[in-house]
Amino acid sequence: MSRSSHHEQARPLRGSRSAILAALLLASGCIGNVGGPGSGAEPGDEPDVKDPTTGAPLACKDGVVYPGRAPLRRLTRTEYNNTVRDLLGDTTNPAFSLPSEDVGNGFGNDADTLSVSSLLAEQLGTVAEGVAQRATATPEALAKLAPCARNVAAADEAACARTIIESLAPLAYRRPLAGGEAEELLALYSVGRTDATFATGVATMIEALLQSPDFLYRIEWGTPDPERPQLRRPTGDEMATRLSYLLWGTMPDEELRMAAQAGELSTKEGVRKHAERMLDDDRSRPTIRFFFDNLLPISSLADLERNAEAFPTFSRTIGSLMREETQRFLEHEIFEGTGSWASILTAPYTFMNERLAAFYGVSGVKGDEFQKVELDTTQRLGLLTQAGVMAGTTHSNNTNPVVRGSFVLQKLMCIPIPLPTGDILEKVKPPDPYSGATARDRFSQHSKDKACAGCHQFMDPVGFAFENYDAVGLYRTTENDVVIDPSGTVPGTLGDVSGPIELVQKLAASEEVQHCFAKRWSEFAYGLTLRKEDQCTEQAVTTAFEASGYNVKQLLIDLTQTDAFHYLASGQE
Repeated sequence: MSRSSHHEQARPLRGSRSAILAALLLASGCIGNVGGPGSGAEPGDEPDVKDPTTGAPLACKDGVVYPGRAPLRRLTRTEYNNTVRDLLGDTTNPAFSLPSEDVGNGFGNDADTLSVSSLLAEQLGTVAEGVAQRATATPEALAKLAPCARNVAAADEAACARTIIESLAPLAYRRPLAGGEAEELLALYSVGRTDATFATGVATMIEALLQSPDFLYRIEWGTPDPERPQLRRPTGDEMATRLSYLLWGTMPDEELRMAAQAGELSTKEGVRKHAERMLDDDRSRPTIRFFFDNLLPISSLADLERNAEAFPTFSRTIGSLMREETQRFLEHEIFEGTGSWASILTAPYTFMNERLAAFYGVSGVKGDEFQKVELDTTQRLGLLTQAGVMAGTTHSNNTNPVVRGSFVLQKLMCIPIPLPTGDILEKVKPPDPYSGATARDRFSQHSKDKACAGCHQFMDPVGFAFENYDAVGLYRTTENDVVIDPSGTVPGTLGDVSGPIELVQKLAASEEVQHCFAKRWSEFAYGLTLRKEDQCTEQAVTTAFEASGYNVKQLLIDLTQTDAFHYLASGQE
């Protein structure tokens, strides 16, 4: 496989992917809402992007800066919780009382979907009020804001309030205060203090601080690039914010703020140095968990329900342990193991504690602590064959090849599957779970019905390859006393597979799967759904990912080295 530099002509869609997409869109009953925000559209579905200087189709050239898009990003619920934890010591996760974010790019941090309605603004106010009250509830809490706040004398209250503001507000806004901002916040303190207490005044100020756009949004004004006047670069504080929310999901720490003030974040080398430091810190691990919780169907395993008679060994506790297995496995492989996406997909081990091992039927594991366990690689191999992933792609007591196949195509291969139209849903009923001895029998109608075959010819054969795993992810060789045929077909160049082990091996060796993984991380990192206009950013990330041997940890560092991370396009400040 040849390596191409990021300044070469942007790669077109893989032939197999574009052919599959065309067939899906032409299939009867498929609607093509492809191209809008959050649709999962491929770059080839959009109008050609032209070079603004030549009018020719956009090509990624050496020496040209491609800043990409930098939309205004609101803090997600998780980012809000992490920020008030680090800002005020509030560990109650207050933002989880807010409605869940729309998935948009698949990760809930797509700027296009993070708008604020009047209802959400009211809810944010309620959350801010609660945080402010907890931060000022006791003399000890007040003293954490500033030592002067403990039993402050009346004559010193205003000065102490200013001290709190000058300490707290720059951290909340993630930048130095502009002229007059301290006075505005002090005026809000005075309003709250009138006919009330010092604590009430401070709480009023904090409540306002947490509802400010400067807190809720990652606002970037940038500074002009002397060499490229049409572009702006993030300021040191803005770059610190970009780094910290990407790698830690929270506000910058003191070391990062000091680096910003010292100008250390003005170069790609300086940013790389701090990205490496931050990834070596355990605070980066929740980001890894969050990414995979959204990429994989594991976030709701603790709430998974199955028929107790059919699956007597399964419980919600087991579901929770399944999720923990996947998270521990991923963290170990990325931070202590080989660390490549291919090795994650084909690792011959996992992590279990005694209770989860008993569920799997694995002996020799004792205690509540998770420990590394070697797999029987004739039955399981890597991430995708873990029980949690298999159970999470099953929505009932019976396996569903459609859901499993769709997961592989959309999440791992970046092939969007258009939804069926309403009239097709009315005409075509899902398979009777009690008809046919096996899932392959039950879902055979999809290949017979022309209204279904257009889409299901791609999904179902992938899902059939996972039929050795039942609805709770346990390995099996028969269903209803009939021997299971786990053979399947992956669209495009991967072709036929004999079962789940060969499937994951082919996926791990697929360049298309590797590139899709880099794309998913890019969308997460930059808070958007990649479109054709982002192709130079996507190509730069993909090329760097290839050069690293598809190392996941290195991918996160390389995401901080793109033009999109270091520049703001004209009109985006």
